[in-house]
Amino acid sequence: MTHKTRAIIDYPLYVAGQALETSEWLEVQDKYTHKVYARVALADAKTLEKAIKSAVKAEAEMAALQPYQKQKILLHCVKRFDEIRGQLTEILIAEGGKPRQAAAAEVERLINTFQIAADAVSQLDTGRMLPLAVTAAASGYQGFVKQFPVGAVSLISPFNFPLNLTAHKIAPAIAAGCPFVLKPASLTPVSALKIAEILAETDLPPNAFSVLPCPRELADVLVTDDRFKMLSFTGSDVVGWDMKARAGRKKVTLELGGNAAVMIEPDTELTEALLERLIGGAFGHAGQVCISVQRILVHRDIYAELKKKLLNKLKKIKAADPGLDSTLVGPMIKEAEAKRLKKWLDKAVKKGAKVLWGGKLDGVMFEPTLLENVDHGLEVYKDEVFGPIAILEKYNDFEAGIACINSSRFGLQAGLYTQNLNKMMYAWNQLHVGGVIINDIPSFRVDNMPYGGVKDSGLGREGIQSAIRDMQEERTLVIKA
Repeated sequence: MTHKTRAIIDYPLYVAGQALETSEWLEVQDKYTHKVYARVALADAKTLEKAIKSAVKAEAEMAALQPYQKQKILLHCVKRFDEIRGQLTEILIAEGGKPRQAAAAEVERLINTFQIAADAVSQLDTGRMLPLAVTAAASGYQGFVKQFPVGAVSLISPFNFPLNLTAHKIAPAIAAGCPFVLKPASLTPVSALKIAEILAETDLPPNAFSVLPCPRELADVLVTDDRFKMLSFTGSDVVGWDMKARAGRKKVTLELGGNAAVMIEPDTELTEALLERLIGGAFGHAGQVCISVQRILVHRDIYAELKKKLLNKLKKIKAADPGLDSTLVGPMIKEAEAKRLKKWLDKAVKKGAKVLWGGKLDGVMFEPTLLENVDHGLEVYKDEVFGPIAILEKYNDFEAGIACINSSRFGLQAGLYTQNLNKMMYAWNQLHVGGVIINDIPSFRVDNMPYGGVKDSGLGREGIQSAIRDMQEERTLVIKA
């Protein structure tokens, strides 16, 4: 199926659980054709204030929701998302430029994420006994600890996974019993509004949720307002750490950038499957993934062989229409990002980097590009490229390869191919990252696993159970016998 011309559709925002059309609209472009395909209602300061007051008002009702009620809400979403999966796929292709197969996979993950949250509700920590008689003074006292929702939470989601990363904020908020206000990325707001449309069909308490497209300067209140008890942000490291500095007393979780490396040991069989994983991890969705493969570290004994095989496969990959079933690399999200990446590439070439393949830019269509001999001090090596560029690099011994991965200021996930158990355990113990993936690329993620980074890659963990815990707080009860 090829990319279709679509009629412009208007989408209301949702404030206090109700659809609202406003006097100001944001035009959303199809990222491949650059034609306006949708308009979304924009919130103003008054609407934001109403959303915050409503969320605070809903705290008690959300906290009082019983597990079966939360499950019913979440499972309704699972059912309805499944019914409209085709429509959701088309939205991702249009507003995000996401290739069709990747878009369909994201819709599946959206459904799975809400299902995992529904399942988690019945497994929530209902409390524990805490023996207190550890000293003579506490003899006769008994302690109990129970989890309670933190209250109203503010959520800010990114453009690159506008369905599933939004789900990773909304679904655990419902499971934890927290009312929320969510700002979706302005480049891809329709996905979140479709989730809100389904939430409005459920038995969520009045005032419990708002989904508000709005300008960044207005949305700053989601960061600074102390009526929110927690902020969850996914986006760039520069923006995220600035938010944390200004967030005040609230809890903050940050899922930020990455500079993911995969390391390939000489005991690895260089199969077609491995090559396909490397190419998919580096160039899928035009590399606009936090755990996209940016650095490929290859042991010197197999470097020449892997380089040859990788190039043979890469030469068959082109940036193309995301509406096609065969497309792996679609458009970058906007021309400014493509130009930024081209500037980084040209600078690297001037400093001695070799372009093994690709490097051409046509508007937002950036060719999948493989480099070698890249100076470690350049942006394209040390920062997050967030585009279809990967770097091939040789290392001489195992410990040196691990040290190279750790040299990055980021620490989200890393991959290691080896059959040696001792090396697997060494990597797990020594790599300063949030996740170590053995015999696969660092782009691997399942929606129930703890997911997040260290260093400049963030603070806290996503993944349903982890996010629910972050949205709860402990309260202790002490009884004197």
